Amino acid sequence: MKWLLICWAGPVSFLGAWYYLSYYDMSFGIFMLTRHMHDLVFEIYGKILGIPPETIPPLVARAIAFDSLLVFAIFGFRRRAAVMGWWRRRQASRSGKVPLPSADNLSKAP
Repeated sequence: MKWLLICWAGPVSFLGAWYYLSYYDMSFGIFMLTRHMHDLVFEIYGKILGIPPETIPPLVARAIAFDSLLVFAIFGFRRRAAVMGWWRRRQASRSGKVPLPSADNLSKAP
């Protein structure tokens, strides 16, 4: 699971950093981070896809949001027992009720 999160977060953060730096033309002397290269990349992608270049960033943002939702859903499903325990404790503390013992607590009984 750790590697899934790393392999998801690495490219997403790299793309986000490139987009932010190139959009605001913070190139630090690197041509890939210039605004000219930013516009050129989206112009090429626009020609390949047959759509206007200014429509590509919102499409990429929606794809990243969907992928993020999918990754966090998988992560939540894998840790559903811990999430449910947290949710029950949270709800019990809000209502002032004492939480019911879970199977983990019963297994440690003498």
